[in-house]
Amino acid sequence: MGLPLSAQGRRGDLFRYEGYETDASAGLLMCRYRVDGRHFEERITLSPQGQWDSPAARAAARLIFLLAGVSYYKTAAPEVIDLGDTAITGQERDFLRQFYLQGLGEFAYRNAIDLAPLRIEAPLLPSRAPMSAPSPIATALVPFGGGIDSIVTVETVRQQADTALFVVSRPGDRFSAIERPAAVAGLPVIRADREIDPQLLRSNELGFLNGHVPVTGILSAIAVLAAALDGRDAVVMSNEWSSSVPTVEFRGRLINHQYSKSDLFEAGFRTVIDGCGADLPDYFSLLRPRTELWVAERFAGLKKYHGTFRSCNRAFHIDKSLRLDHWCGHCDKCCFIDLILAPFMSVSELEQIFAGGDLPPGPDSREPLADPDQAERFRTLLATSTAAKPFECVGEVNECRAAVLLAAQRDDRADCKLLHELATEVAALPDAPSAALSAELLRPVGEHFIPAEFATEDIAAR
Repeated sequence: MGLPLSAQGRRGDLFRYEGYETDASAGLLMCRYRVDGRHFEERITLSPQGQWDSPAARAAARLIFLLAGVSYYKTAAPEVIDLGDTAITGQERDFLRQFYLQGLGEFAYRNAIDLAPLRIEAPLLPSRAPMSAPSPIATALVPFGGGIDSIVTVETVRQQADTALFVVSRPGDRFSAIERPAAVAGLPVIRADREIDPQLLRSNELGFLNGHVPVTGILSAIAVLAAALDGRDAVVMSNEWSSSVPTVEFRGRLINHQYSKSDLFEAGFRTVIDGCGADLPDYFSLLRPRTELWVAERFAGLKKYHGTFRSCNRAFHIDKSLRLDHWCGHCDKCCFIDLILAPFMSVSELEQIFAGGDLPPGPDSREPLADPDQAERFRTLLATSTAAKPFECVGEVNECRAAVLLAAQRDDRADCKLLHELATEVAALPDAPSAALSAELLRPVGEHFIPAEFATEDIAAR
């Protein structure tokens, strides 16, 4: 494993939460922060039709304000966070501190920063009793990213509840990798525009520290507000079991690129929601007890989406001139998706997907398992190389190893030279997954919370 990059620039002395306000007539939430004399404002726009003055909407807006600050804190990463006049409970303070420490774990690692001394100063509120037990879920909001996880969630939830999709984007921007599979789903779409302060797009020019933030946590809070405004009972996420597995261990500390998709974040966020003093929508991940291997098996049967879904990171580039309308075929996400689907889909199906589905073939896209140049990228996913697991939303090592062994057994993969090379390497490992372990990965794994109406034998066996 390589050493982290050296920190650059001077770390600030204090990060301050300055306040937030809503404009119901415009459906607008504005959050303001300050560090080193520089002011930042984030703007979230939702429908003005909802009940913005309800206790639930006010509580959800406050949660967004608390979590969205992390994007601006990281510009200088000082040791003190001052919430100003915003009072919080001790429980909220503990959760918020972990959100910064764990959610910025990768950022701290890459910038060689120790965030352990971080201190949050704020007026304290007395703890609030949790709200009464939630009522049955009849209406659900599913945050939708167009990948296999959220597609499987949508197709499951819609069988149990009145379902709408939730999509966040920059004002005036749309990602075809989300819009096209959303159109296939044929469900209502509730949208939010998230406008980060434009100074963040000039980080290098302005000398800011830069790196990964726990964006799913911020989007989760926005989804809770959207659900509250639309009168929906629950926000149903699509974070699977393997998102809780750390990416790397460094100096005794576990760092998880997917922290805000993990069970640790979900449990903390649920606790904060329950104790906020308002009847907020429920929040849980339907896929928490399921592995990516199970998700891939389920997605393989959802053929109507095969021509439109895309998980390639190049589909979501902020710079539209660099955004691809096809799979690039050579990033970590492309390789992982190909690998995890390979046991359950034919060679011809995956070739068609990576050639562009029902789009014209991309000039550089091909199925990664057919490309020998991707061998080392696959070995990284399988932990058979010396390189560390990539800081990406990819599956756990045993899932990947099971996938390569299962795929190698397919008759239509007999001529896939790279796949069989990888399978031979994995099979030779002393801890290679057995057939029993592979079968275990297709059943519910670990502890999980799923509301009773969704805890079917198919999803969550206890």
